Amino acid sequence: MRTFDPNELKKLYQPHPLSSGEQNGQVTIIGGSKLFHGAPILSLKVASRIVDMVFFASPEESFREVTNRIKSELMSFIWVPWEDVDAYIKKSDAVLIGPGFMRYRRENQKSEIKNQNGSSEIRSYDSEGRKTRNITQRLLKQFPEKRWVIDAGSLQVMDVEWIPEKAILTPNTKEFEMLFKVKIQKSNIKMTDQNSKIVGEMVKRYGCTIVLKGPETIVASPNDCALVKGGNAGLTKGGTGDILAGLTVALLAKNEPFLAAASASFIIKKAADELYEKVGVNFNSDDLADKIPETLKNLLG
Repeated sequence: MRTFDPNELKKLYQPHPLSSGEQNGQVTIIGGSKLFHGAPILSLKVASRIVDMVFFASPEESFREVTNRIKSELMSFIWVPWEDVDAYIKKSDAVLIGPGFMRYRRENQKSEIKNQNGSSEIRSYDSEGRKTRNITQRLLKQFPEKRWVIDAGSLQVMDVEWIPEKAILTPNTKEFEMLFKVKIQKSNIKMTDQNSKIVGEMVKRYGCTIVLKGPETIVASPNDCALVKGGNAGLTKGGTGDILAGLTVALLAKNEPFLAAASASFIIKKAADELYEKVGVNFNSDDLADKIPETLKNLLG
């Protein structure tokens, strides 16, 4: 398996000097819950620095008040009423779903579901998870032609049959295993080749692109596969995955899925390494989001 070449970043879409508003990408970010307010905010924080417009929608009613407070500090997004989310999905170039969605309110909640083949399966989520599941299913099925990035809570409760063609999935190891019902070798870089074969089977079977996050990130599509190296232990902090998802959907607005996914993974790791040179692992997700524009500028020369 090849290692991602940073020269490939030169292929990324660059706004024309004479371009006007909305020509350089619009995205919708869908997520958030009573428990996880910060996750989608981190996604939109980084996405708003790449594309012309970011629309944000959440089914959580209490999020409206939270969003109003956030907009006093971060103005670069539009809050979309939940009842209007479909219209904004239609006008967006790419859509991110899942950051901040919940699988359960409390640990060890079990729920029985019916699979498409009629069999029953016990999964660990409660009413919040069913809410996430229903929203994810409806939107993915209603807009299969959209460029989707599926992350976090949506990955944890969805079925593989819902994956739209050419969607990007950004699971960690646990989420990958939950969705595809296969085991991934953990904490052992020597097993990367074996894991890449497993990921490769899934992307060919479901026609998607998968970003399997880790010390060495595997990015695979039906036609390509690359290992993205770099990064450090600072990337284990909460919220860094939400930033990756936000950057991925922003790049997906104007780029093909594999290039968007692999580039986002490389840029995140590079930004983390630059922060490490200054503060070691003592940075958080806000620091990472703030670093990305500078890192991307330097990478593109």
